[in-house]
Amino acid sequence: MDMQKASALFRLLGESTRLRLLRVLSVDRFNVSELTGILGLAQSGVSRHLSLLKDAGLVVEDREGGFVYYRRADRGPADPVWLALDAQFSQSMTDRAVKADEARLQEVLRLRKENFDAHGDQRQLVPGRSWAAWARALGHLLPEMDVVDVGCGEGYLTLEAAGFARSVIGVDRSDEVLERARALAARRRITNIQWRKGDLARLPLPDASVDLALLSQALHHSLDPEEAIGEATRVLRPGGQILILDLREHGEAWVRDRLGDAHLGFSERTLTHLLEQAGYTHIRVSVGTRLAGDPFVVLVASGVKAFDTDSPARRRTSAPAQRPRARARH
Repeated sequence: MDMQKASALFRLLGESTRLRLLRVLSVDRFNVSELTGILGLAQSGVSRHLSLLKDAGLVVEDREGGFVYYRRADRGPADPVWLALDAQFSQSMTDRAVKADEARLQEVLRLRKENFDAHGDQRQLVPGRSWAAWARALGHLLPEMDVVDVGCGEGYLTLEAAGFARSVIGVDRSDEVLERARALAARRRITNIQWRKGDLARLPLPDASVDLALLSQALHHSLDPEEAIGEATRVLRPGGQILILDLREHGEAWVRDRLGDAHLGFSERTLTHLLEQAGYTHIRVSVGTRLAGDPFVVLVASGVKAFDTDSPARRRTSAPAQRPRARARH
């Protein structure tokens, strides 16, 4: 490589975002949408950096099934550029930005696995196989019930629940995400959902009005998880169930600023204690999903509201209007 080309290459590699991209592409191949999520950058920026790296011969693209995937170029095992970069990547694993990239990268790989996405490996192709179909099949085994999805976000789980429930109420504190949820339900012609504005500390529902309270990735946004569970308990009928999907405790502190998380997950013991304190019976806590190398493990917790109306949870939540209101993030 002559001096002019070497100078251009070094200038190209003098930008941290491009180094982060090359590190990620050294792990696996990804499309632009996945890279956008991993790096936390706008799609236009990711595409521009990829174009520059491709022109320099460091990145190549594969087109498959209507998708474009990017991977690092094979320049040979003794290529001095990759040897230098690999050494730098190995030394940078303690860097805060790199650790955050790695956590999001592992989440993308987990989603691929859970979507049964073979990504070109025809030996793994099984037409029609999906977790969504399994979830809907299990819904056929459930009785009709009234459900509240607490912290529903854009309503994806709410819409799935509507397939087996008699009625569903999606609650979120954001007008913007509720509007998107309404639009999605309208496009799918789902009519048994109500959308209401509220938060974990004060649900816009009367006492004992639903059979199932869902809190999916919502509890770690609450400043007071005990209060949030107590409020969900208030709206449950005696014998009703709570179902919590949340993260196991982890050390990824970047989620506080980027995602607004109030808690870095919960241990199995903590979730069990919260449900016991709220007066639940038949409590179960188990791992919902995990992937080697991914710092985010999903826990599933459930319990049954006691029929005793004088339970501890009932005494704490019988008069929610008189409690001071706590802020909660969704």
